[in-house]
Amino acid sequence: MRAEPEPVVGTLHEDGRRVLRTETLLVLALSLGASGVSALISFIGSLTKPGGLKDQAATLNGSYAPGRPWLDLSWQLFGIATALVPVLLVAHLLTREGAPGLRVLGFDRTRPGRDLGRGVLVAAGIGSAGLAFYLAARASGFNLTVVPEALPDVWWKFPVLILSAVQNSVVEEVIVLAYLLRRLDGLGWSPMAALLASSLLRGSYHLYQGVGGFLGNVVMGVVFVLLYRRWGRVGPLVAAHALLDIVAFGGYALLAGKVGWLPTP
Repeated sequence: MRAEPEPVVGTLHEDGRRVLRTETLLVLALSLGASGVSALISFIGSLTKPGGLKDQAATLNGSYAPGRPWLDLSWQLFGIATALVPVLLVAHLLTREGAPGLRVLGFDRTRPGRDLGRGVLVAAGIGSAGLAFYLAARASGFNLTVVPEALPDVWWKFPVLILSAVQNSVVEEVIVLAYLLRRLDGLGWSPMAALLASSLLRGSYHLYQGVGGFLGNVVMGVVFVLLYRRWGRVGPLVAAHALLDIVAFGGYALLAGKVGWLPTP
């Protein structure tokens, strides 16, 4: 049975729509909308830099204080914590409108087993296809060499990578998937227009990786929107995204330089 996400109750008058548009733009400006602009500037810089895209690297998890592991750890945890603030803002805004916070988006602990099971299936399907697409895009010169992690070999390396993966998944799926679709539905956007907006935004903030990163994430965005509309819960998509990033970050840390098929700078 299809479980559509709970709609915004009532018909908004023009003042209400204006407030809702402003709220949405501000949330995006404080989070992944700003990341999209940053990624575009980074991509322009990569295009105009001498040499091909595949000869350049995009590092996802790097050191903030090389040679100073405790200071580095402090910066890593600070970055992860502050990146989650927009999610707390979304929860606050939803509560103010009378919704039960993030629960209205299907991000809660009411169905952990089902959410995780669905997440594993989605991650398994997208992960293999995504890796193949990345390798093909890089070989064709449309993508930078993605370096999922470049952290020092210290005891906190893998815990930080896992926390980073979870943070990425929560921020992206709560804001760009569930929250944005709820707001666009409330503003009267058609389902197709909302799907395109969410998917293109997801692709935009991955543009720093190259054209392949943009296109691959647009496709992932389309799949995630369709699944969210069907299930009415963002929990499985948060789980899927977290698993994808954990495997990508941890796999690169374990395999980089040891297997010939995995590109390194």
